[in-house]
Amino acid sequence: MSQVANRLKPFFENIHFETEDNTMIVNFGPQHPSSHGQMRLMLELQGEEVVKARPGVGYLHRGMEKMGENMIYNEFLPTTDRMDYIASTSNNYGYALAIEKLLGIEAPRRAEVIRTMLLELNRITSHLFWLATHALDVGAMSVFLYAFREREFAMDLIEDYCGARLTHSAVRIGGVPLDLPEGWCEKLENFLKILEVEIEKYEGLLTENRIWRMRLENVGTISPELAKTWACSGVVLRGSGIKWDLRKEMPYGLYDELDFDVPVSSTGDSYGRYKCYMQEMRESSKILKQLIPMYNESKCELMAHAPEYISASKEDIMTQNYSLMQHFVLVTQGMRPPKGEIYVATESPKGELGYMVVSDGSPYAYKMKLRAPSFWHTGIFEDLLPGHQLADVVTIVGSLNIVFGEIDR
Repeated sequence: MSQVANRLKPFFENIHFETEDNTMIVNFGPQHPSSHGQMRLMLELQGEEVVKARPGVGYLHRGMEKMGENMIYNEFLPTTDRMDYIASTSNNYGYALAIEKLLGIEAPRRAEVIRTMLLELNRITSHLFWLATHALDVGAMSVFLYAFREREFAMDLIEDYCGARLTHSAVRIGGVPLDLPEGWCEKLENFLKILEVEIEKYEGLLTENRIWRMRLENVGTISPELAKTWACSGVVLRGSGIKWDLRKEMPYGLYDELDFDVPVSSTGDSYGRYKCYMQEMRESSKILKQLIPMYNESKCELMAHAPEYISASKEDIMTQNYSLMQHFVLVTQGMRPPKGEIYVATESPKGELGYMVVSDGSPYAYKMKLRAPSFWHTGIFEDLLPGHQLADVVTIVGSLNIVFGEIDR
């Protein structure tokens, strides 16, 4: 043993253990349950403190934009469900609205009422999902169970309308495929009564909870300047004190006729964003209550009348030869929008969701570009995480409410 030790002695003499400025690089994700999808965060740690952070987003490759350029316009609409799969109706609506602007058509009023109902109901389900998973990440198990209970009730309503619970495809270019089922509005009113009571209970469990406040207050603070630098939107922007909501600032659909407030927090931290999310669910409930009488007063027209681009009603297709031929051409060959380009942005539950479409007059988009909020909210980790403890990374990632389906390119 002494001979072996003597031979190894020069080797060990050259090893030096650093005691100062010693950092360690760890990977958070892409399989970590709190990474909200296929995200890889490369964190450089000085003890428990994050010194440097670099997000990696290249672990989900579906080529969504290229798929949109290689499908006829109507064919691509169900694919948009798979972007932010927690709020698929928002994706459907944003895309349909962009193509309608390109075509120069408008959906009938009753269709817009139904669309707005689905959008706000979907906003509630998205926020409930965020609350449940964020609370679970931080350690609050009970809230996860309660929030998912109400989310299931909301998804029951969406399923009653379109038959799907997650990927809805409940919107069409030019309107909606179906009218609301009988008694649907009454079920919606009952759900909203339950939801308002349950939101109070969620807040009773969390808002003044000492552990919740310790984990969220002064954690992940985003200044207004930093939020604008990284093109933040939605609650991430409003949580930093900037009152900007596309439903108010650049109204689309029926939002200019609806009375609702835009919740804002001046703290910029995770706790401020939490309070914005809770208040937004109340505002969505307020919007839905206003839409019910608007639905009852509207005429039963569900699709725009534009035979060159939009198929006739099913009744006309089954009884009129010309409508059947036109439908056959649109399904097999696709519509041919006029040449031009359009960018349409809507306020999804996570922020500004924009579709840029360039048409060359063919049945396929010449160019498509998607502006998804989660992409920008992932980039901000580079500036936001340094200086925080490793345990705070989970809190910050959760508070930004990112979904990696819409980061895919």
